[in-house]
Amino acid sequence: MTPLITLIGCGKMGSAMLHGWLADQSLAADFAIVEPFQDHLGWTAAHKNVQLFDSVESCAAIGRAARIVVLAVKPQMMDDAIAGLGALAGPDTGYLSIAAGIPTRWFRDRLGDDAMVLRSMPNTPAAIGKGVTALFADPDTPEAMVMLADQLLSGIGTVVRINDESLMDAVTAVSGSGPAYVFLLAEVMTHAAIEVGLPDGLARQLAEATVSGAGALIAEADEPPAQLRVNVTSKGGTTAAALAVLMADDGLAPLMERAVKAARDRSVELGS
Repeated sequence: MTPLITLIGCGKMGSAMLHGWLADQSLAADFAIVEPFQDHLGWTAAHKNVQLFDSVESCAAIGRAARIVVLAVKPQMMDDAIAGLGALAGPDTGYLSIAAGIPTRWFRDRLGDDAMVLRSMPNTPAAIGKGVTALFADPDTPEAMVMLADQLLSGIGTVVRINDESLMDAVTAVSGSGPAYVFLLAEVMTHAAIEVGLPDGLARQLAEATVSGAGALIAEADEPPAQLRVNVTSKGGTTAAALAVLMADDGLAPLMERAVKAARDRSVELGS
C-alpha cells in the first residue's frame, strides 16, 4: 500500500514542504493535511493524492495509519496539536517535529516512551526551497525512517544530520534565527545608505541586491567567506575603511556572538 504522510499544520512552512513533496517524483505517497484554515490550500485540489482535514479527529476517521506524522505547528500550539495523534498512528509510525525548542523527550512524555520521534530545525528560506535544516534522530531510529525524514526535509533545501540533540539549541540560534540577522543587515545597510545621501528607493535596492548577491556568491564559490572578504578588500581602499569599523574590538564579531548566545540560551529555556 502507498504510504501515508500526515502533515499537522499547513501554514507557510507546511505549505512549502508540501510543494516540495509533490514536486519530488521519487516520493510515492499519499498526503493527509490537517489544517483548520484552508483558504490558501485550494491549489491542492489538482493533486488526487492530497486530502484536507480540519482536525485530527476528522483525519483519524479515514482509519489509515500514517507512515510518518510531520508536526509543523508553532511551539506554543504543540500541546493542542498532538492531542489525539495516537488515532493516526500505527506500530511503525514516526513523528517528525519542526518546532523550535521542543526536545524529543517532551514528545515521548506525551506520546509514549516507545514513540519514534525525530527532531528538525528548518529556516525561513525553505519557503523558496533554499532552506537548511538540521535533523536529529536517536541512534536506535530505523534508518529507513531517518531516510524518509531526510527526503521530506530535502524538499525545502539542504539537510544536515546531527547526532547530538543538545546541538539543536545552537542550530536554532545560527540557522533557525539566522535569516533574521541577514534581513537586519539589509535593513541597516539601507538606513546607512540613506544617511550618506542616497534616495530611499535606491538605497534599498542597492542594499538588498548586495546582500542577496553576496549570499549567492558564498553558495557558488569554492573559497570560504573570510577569503572572499580578503579578495574584495584593497589596502587603503574604501572597503578597508569600512571593515576597520566592523572588525574593531567592539565591532560586528562580538555583537554577533552575543546575539547568537542570546538566541541559544532562549532555545534552552523554551525546551526546559
